[in-house]
Amino acid sequence: MKNLKYSHYFLWTTLAITGTLSCKPPQTEETGPANTTKKEATGAIEITPENHDDKMSSVLGTPKHNIRSIGILVYDGVNILDVMGPRYVLGQVMGAKTELIAVNPGNIKTVMGVELVPNTVMDSVDQLDILVVPGGFKGTLLGAYDSRIHQWIKKIDQTSTYTTSVCTGGWILGAAGLLKGRKATTNWYQAEEMLKRYGATFVKERYVNDGKYWTSAGVTAGMDMSLAILNDLYGENYTQAVMLDMEYDPAPPIKGGSPEKTVPEVYQMMEAMYAMGIVPLLDSLDGVIGK
Repeated sequence: MKNLKYSHYFLWTTLAITGTLSCKPPQTEETGPANTTKKEATGAIEITPENHDDKMSSVLGTPKHNIRSIGILVYDGVNILDVMGPRYVLGQVMGAKTELIAVNPGNIKTVMGVELVPNTVMDSVDQLDILVVPGGFKGTLLGAYDSRIHQWIKKIDQTSTYTTSVCTGGWILGAAGLLKGRKATTNWYQAEEMLKRYGATFVKERYVNDGKYWTSAGVTAGMDMSLAILNDLYGENYTQAVMLDMEYDPAPPIKGGSPEKTVPEVYQMMEAMYAMGIVPLLDSLDGVIGK
């Protein structure tokens, strides 16, 4: 029971620090006056309704931009982690409304078959402070040839503070003309060649920032990019708070995750598998558009 009470205290304090609750932790036998000296000695932060805003600003800083709206474009065939990684991280921007924005009305099904319920559709959204375009497989390739999507992205980009993509979502961003003449990254498969199609220069990094445009490499790199945006927006303390909330400290069991860290036979097999799915579809779409 004692451990449960301490857990409740720390949870309450954490919620207060992160702004989820703006009140003082409840008093128990363990958190009452008898512990005041110990709490002061360890430098613990006491959050009250009166000092909440000042404490938040002094420890976590204030954002350099006023972010109020964040939208993640979703469509059939999108990669769920491309969506949910940035959704979780950027969802920590205080005071901002984060929405999943569908290309068409109705629920969407990810490439792994998980059904998502969007908040709205792109025809109903005219402005966003942060736009995220995630990747996937067939749905992403179709999006890279969909002028309706391109026009909407360009409209949102006119007033956005951050315009971003995850993985192959960079192909859609590039097809909309927003990466021309810029440095960018994307999914590892034929990355340099794919970005060259859109006039962009491939940079082999987990994420790349060029002006207000942020692009990430494949899937999990979207979380790194989102954390980098938080760091750009708030600074290191706020970003560390979010990383601690996530316990984001990756430690994979083996070396891998990039072409350079993958043994040749595995890399070659994966490259062939990607080519079997992507090349015929690209050729067919190029053929249709070219007519």
